[in-house]
Amino acid sequence: MSLEKDFIRTVQDHTGIINGICKTYFPKSDDFKDARQDVILQLWRSFPTFRGESKISTWIYKVALNTILAKRKKDYNLDANEPLSQLHLDHISSGADLTGDFTQEFFWLVSNLGDCDRAIIILSVEGYSNKEIAGILDLTATNVSTRLNRVKQKLKDRYLNEQQ
Repeated sequence: MSLEKDFIRTVQDHTGIINGICKTYFPKSDDFKDARQDVILQLWRSFPTFRGESKISTWIYKVALNTILAKRKKDYNLDANEPLSQLHLDHISSGADLTGDFTQEFFWLVSNLGDCDRAIIILSVEGYSNKEIAGILDLTATNVSTRLNRVKQKLKDRYLNEQQ
């Protein structure tokens, strides 16, 4: 089978991962489409170098998250005059585009987390171990564990505050 066909099949098989990450960081339709296109382009560029030392889904998460985080950093630099809090508030409206009450509530809860903390919680929810998350995000497993505990507490506090 050709490299191109392998790539297309891989993207089709893992479109949920790609869409989920892009939607989490870029909930607006146009931004989501641009981010998805950037991720797929970077996956294509990196595909020939995938050595199979990890699961393909882990590799996709790593490439996608690194692409998204670089794009957000570039976008923040371009939008330097816009208050940072407003950039984060844009994510709260993402619930309208999602289905299921739990999914909407989850995305709302993580909407104001920093980029790295958001990635950690998403990967944790997806079932990745702290060691795997550390490998994807180039952190130590101890750092992931510490941050994950802090993020869980933040989310719990935010959820409880909204219930009052």
